[in-house]
Amino acid sequence: MAGVTDRPFRQLCKRLGAGYAVSEMAASNPRLWHSEKTSRRTNHDGEMEPKAVQIAGADPAMLAECARFNVGRGAQVIDINMGCPVKKVCNSWCGSALLQHESLVGEILDAVVRAVDVPVTLKFRTGWDRQHKNALAIAHMAEQSGIAMLTLHGRTRADGYSGFAEYDTIAAVKAAVSIPVVANGDIDTPQKARAVLDFTKADAVMIGRAAQGRPWIFREIDHFLRTGEIMPAPLVAEVQALMLEHLEAHYAFYGDYLGVRTARKHIGWYVRELQGGEAFRQRMNLLEDCGQQLAAVRAFFDLQAGYGERLQYAGYEAGGQDADSIALAA
Repeated sequence: MAGVTDRPFRQLCKRLGAGYAVSEMAASNPRLWHSEKTSRRTNHDGEMEPKAVQIAGADPAMLAECARFNVGRGAQVIDINMGCPVKKVCNSWCGSALLQHESLVGEILDAVVRAVDVPVTLKFRTGWDRQHKNALAIAHMAEQSGIAMLTLHGRTRADGYSGFAEYDTIAAVKAAVSIPVVANGDIDTPQKARAVLDFTKADAVMIGRAAQGRPWIFREIDHFLRTGEIMPAPLVAEVQALMLEHLEAHYAFYGDYLGVRTARKHIGWYVRELQGGEAFRQRMNLLEDCGQQLAAVRAFFDLQAGYGERLQYAGYEAGGQDADSIALAA
């Protein structure tokens, strides 16, 4: 979720019910630690605890030093990325590319765990491709190394984000280890979260893409898991206020020039399922001033209020998705 889960967005998700949020992927190369991009990605000033930093790389010693560096900057959890499927990352033998080299995985896990006195967690995938799945072997290795928690995305690196997440592998990993296991992949409704937890017996679920433009999904899931009831769609006035607050925090974090441009994707996600959303997104992408962008968002949601007190978009009318769309691919 590089470029998405920055500090302003993490703060918003935590306020809206996320129990835990991990930073954007930070490079382990020390030459990049003080770059503007890496410094911003590991900036936790004022963030609600726990403060978790995800690190990526392929050199055990470099990753260990990176972990120490980030703990010194306030990280309370270090998360090792072995799940990113992006070619740019995998071509550097980082992310999920590491799953091809189990001996190197073991060296990395041992080195990072020994380097710091805070919990170290691992995010990974089920394998390199469908013919080479090794999630169970990696999970056992991680447990033996002292990894505190596993987050498993139910796809191989070759799958990218296509097809359906394989929850049977997550269930097998959960049954095989004693440390907490978090299920990840295709969880986009409260009902799906419940179904995945029941099927995999995982200790928690992690939400990624489904939170883009819908950060209140965390409180919806929490409410459903506790009560079995679907929350109504949020009030238009509430979403308008949340968006404006998010944008102002975003501008403050990135500065006006970069902020107004990087905010466009967030605005696009917020409005994509709303009436007139696509036309608004296209017009909004031409704006290059923070004040104009804020005014446009405020006006758009004033119009939405004319359609009803609550947001009107697909997925809420029938209290969530139908049974077919939340079926588990086992």
